[in-house]
Amino acid sequence: MNILSISIIIFCILEIANVLILYFRPDSKLGNGVAIFDSWNKAKTDEPMKLFAHYMAYWVAGTKLIFIVLLTVVLLTGTEATKMWAVVAMILSIATYFWKLHPIIIKLDNLGEITPKGYSKTLGIMIGGFLFMFTAALVAYFLFK
Repeated sequence: MNILSISIIIFCILEIANVLILYFRPDSKLGNGVAIFDSWNKAKTDEPMKLFAHYMAYWVAGTKLIFIVLLTVVLLTGTEATKMWAVVAMILSIATYFWKLHPIIIKLDNLGEITPKGYSKTLGIMIGGFLFMFTAALVAYFLFK
């Protein structure tokens, strides 16, 4: 098993936990549960907004699940080149978080709409950690190939 496979497995394990939380415990503040957004609790007071909020949480969970399943297929059947390109794709797709999502969560955090305060920084570090892990795995793959 090479470093690319190990990085993909680590990502999948962490994301499976996140998917389970989003599907079965969306009110959780653990594992990026959506209850960190104060708007999540506000949405519960209005039935259409509550349904919309749950729909979006399940949409995110479903999207994460698609990534996990595709990465599992790559792990089980992919060539070394396929795994390498999958890691490149993960780096590019994860990096998009910092383009649109991170500025929004920072604004919400600054408005006092995120609990605990400062969680936007924690989330940015965690997602940056995924980027670092995949980038380091890719560099190590080429250095020790």
